[in-house]
Amino acid sequence: MRRDLIIGLVVSIALHATFLYGFNTKPKPKAKAAEEKTELIQMEMPVIEPEKEETVEELSEEAPTNQLAPPSLADVPSVSVTAFTQPLQPPPPPGLTAAKGAISIPVVKPGTKLGAGMKDLFDVANLDQVPVARVQVAPNYPFEMRRAGITGTVTLEFIVSSSGDVVAVQVVKSSQREFEQPAMQAVSKWKFKPGKKGGRSVNTRCQIDIPFTLSEDS
Repeated sequence: MRRDLIIGLVVSIALHATFLYGFNTKPKPKAKAAEEKTELIQMEMPVIEPEKEETVEELSEEAPTNQLAPPSLADVPSVSVTAFTQPLQPPPPPGLTAAKGAISIPVVKPGTKLGAGMKDLFDVANLDQVPVARVQVAPNYPFEMRRAGITGTVTLEFIVSSSGDVVAVQVVKSSQREFEQPAMQAVSKWKFKPGKKGGRSVNTRCQIDIPFTLSEDS
């Protein structure tokens, strides 16, 4: 029984001690939350070197030089004529008549200046641009002259109108009269690009030699 008393006493003392110390002990103050320190991290920026400009080597090719064509010369006042050559032929059969549809050529009295009274008529030398032949019909070689082997030349004067037609023809001189009519008929059929003066087409007085030559067939 004594043992039980001792145990009870010990337990009682322990309870009182726990009660007294438990309530007298001041609660420990709560630790202040550690202030979060914001660390500023300073980043060192790398030194940016300026970009080097790429040097582009300029090609040393020289610019092509424009080769200018030489200035064209002014038109020379002349009308080109080729020699109308016809081969020798045997005589025609008897009873052959002249071809129909012959061209009527204006008759100019000897000593009369061709184109007298015509407006806007200029000599070739006074034009800005001379007439240029577009169609040249060869003259018919007179049969008797061809059979006899006679050659010659006829010098004609004619007028090229502002439309390019031959409107008047006259003989200046000839080596044989037989060549005159065929030469005049041929030139009357010619067509031209008319001459110009001051930028407009005008009537032009021209002169030309019509040669009559022969060639023998082999």
